[in-house]
Amino acid sequence: MKRNIRSILGLMVIVAMLPSLMMVTRSQTTFAASSDPQAFMNMTEEQRVQAARNMTQNEKEMIMNEFSKQNATVNENMNETTVTNNTMALMGNFVDAGDGFHKAEGIATVINLADGRTFLRLENLKTTNGPDLYVYLSIGKDASDIVNLGRLKGNIGNQNYEIPAGTDLSKYNTILIWCKAFSTLFGSAKLSG
Repeated sequence: MKRNIRSILGLMVIVAMLPSLMMVTRSQTTFAASSDPQAFMNMTEEQRVQAARNMTQNEKEMIMNEFSKQNATVNENMNETTVTNNTMALMGNFVDAGDGFHKAEGIATVINLADGRTFLRLENLKTTNGPDLYVYLSIGKDASDIVNLGRLKGNIGNQNYEIPAGTDLSKYNTILIWCKAFSTLFGSAKLSG
């Protein structure tokens, strides 16, 4: 009889602790997936943003440091025969985020094509690599009011991004290299004519 009571009490303790054990296992799995750079990149965009919200600052820095060691070079051309007279082109030079870690250099130029499309061309870009980088047109150095031009194709080289028709470049006159998951500026360029 005493053996049965001990077994029942032991089982009750295990059942009572089960939710806590499951929570620890779930958080360890989330950390393991989010702290591994490749696993982090294999997540959907929504999963990356959610994982970043649950990370400590130390975990975020670990991911950022790992990505900063990797480079992706892209070298897209812009066919000169399709470019209209670009003498009044908007241009800007990239500057660092100012935190000593996230760096950027290169030139951003707005190019109008003969077919009416407009592109942002990044030339000689060299920026610190990151886990979730995007190119935004913004009204300032934050991502509160943006036009998303898409994922950064490479942290080194020359690349082109189509600007949606009707975009007001007098308003959206700042180019951002922005880490979406960590809400972090890597570099910016102010366009002027």
